Amino acid sequence: MNRKKNIRWNTLRITAVGFLSIILIGGVLLYLPVCNKQPIAFIDALFTSVTSVCVTGLVTVVPASQFTILGKIVLLLLIQIGGLGVIACAALFFFLLRRRITLRDRVALQEAYGVRELGGIVRMVRKVILGTLVVEGCGAFLYSFQFVPEYGPVKGIWYSVFHAVSAFCNAGIDILGENSLADYAVNPIVNITTILLVILSGIGFTVWFDTIGNARKLFRQEVPGSWWFTRLKLHSKLAVLTTLILLTIGTVFIFLVEYGNPDTIGSMNFGEKIMASLFQSVTTRTAGFYTFSQDGMYGESKLFCAILMFIGGSPGGTAGGVKTTTFAMLFLACMTFVRGGNDTECMGRRISVENFRTGFCVVMVAFTAFIAGTIALLILEPDSVPLENVIYETASAVGTVGLTADLTPRLCRMSQVILMIMMYIGRLGPLTLVLIFAGKTHPRDKVRRLPQEQIMVG
Repeated sequence: MNRKKNIRWNTLRITAVGFLSIILIGGVLLYLPVCNKQPIAFIDALFTSVTSVCVTGLVTVVPASQFTILGKIVLLLLIQIGGLGVIACAALFFFLLRRRITLRDRVALQEAYGVRELGGIVRMVRKVILGTLVVEGCGAFLYSFQFVPEYGPVKGIWYSVFHAVSAFCNAGIDILGENSLADYAVNPIVNITTILLVILSGIGFTVWFDTIGNARKLFRQEVPGSWWFTRLKLHSKLAVLTTLILLTIGTVFIFLVEYGNPDTIGSMNFGEKIMASLFQSVTTRTAGFYTFSQDGMYGESKLFCAILMFIGGSPGGTAGGVKTTTFAMLFLACMTFVRGGNDTECMGRRISVENFRTGFCVVMVAFTAFIAGTIALLILEPDSVPLENVIYETASAVGTVGLTADLTPRLCRMSQVILMIMMYIGRLGPLTLVLIFAGKTHPRDKVRRLPQEQIMVG
């Protein structure tokens, strides 16, 4: 048990150092003249590397006009590594070399993916990598129906592959120009493909395998068809339901509030407004693409989207944020307290106190980073910068979303450094960061019991 805990502790540090190393290597590569069409400051190259590895999407330069084809290939590799994770990429490297995965490596993979059982972990990682490549390939195929006729076979296929990887990894980085996907705001192929890629990756790989496993049982008629949802694990059911609820609420809110806004969706017809509102709700799951001006949104829309970005996607995937299941669990715990109950219950199951404490810790650390970053930017930036834009930017950074109210390129260098730190924290995950600095648990702490006393709250 102690050996496993030591491996877990080392895995956390390997993950943190691994991401940092890839970021620094990526920054150096993107700084090279061969990767740039015009001179670039090292901090801009480093910022681009951070936003790529942390699959965020905030940029200080325009990738389409700044980087050469080699620079864009480096971007693509950084995004793919950031999306899969350092541990999974190391496992892929071992697979390619036909190297045996040791017990230590297996425990590291188990901790990286947060699964309970060690058995079958290597097979699961293979499925994750294969599933990622298959879905990205399908996304590139769908994108090609738009990009190949528009840009020609070679460039069209390259654009299709790049944006499929960027969308699936929730990076939100494009090589089309300065306006993200705004030129395709009413294009159903680009919109639907991007939405599907973001949702599939943001729901989490564990939900994938759980759903596929139950689908096989239904196909073999091992279970009744009416049980297709109830047979899923609690995590999968909570992730799916919370995602659907947040997507629906987000779509309706954006549609109603921005309906007549000429700077966003006001000039679109009814169907186009619904599609644009749905896209905006989906992209706040940490995708980072946008189809209308984020700076042009009303203040209440920016605040609402900031909340959605802070929540993010589901665990076990490429999304950031505090995660949908964490938000749902804390909400259920609050409802339990209001009803006078003791246990946090959900769909006939009881959520453990340890699970609740972990979720509470994640939210508090993420919220602390968000507030600290927001205050720091407000101190560093002039009073002319609107508060809602600063909140939008910091929520986007800590949630690894990448949506921007046209603020990031105009920030001072120190503010951009703060955003880089926030993106790094968001990609590692608040809980990982706490455990890294907390270190190993001493056995004495398990049996230590101090006298109990209550304090006044509220």
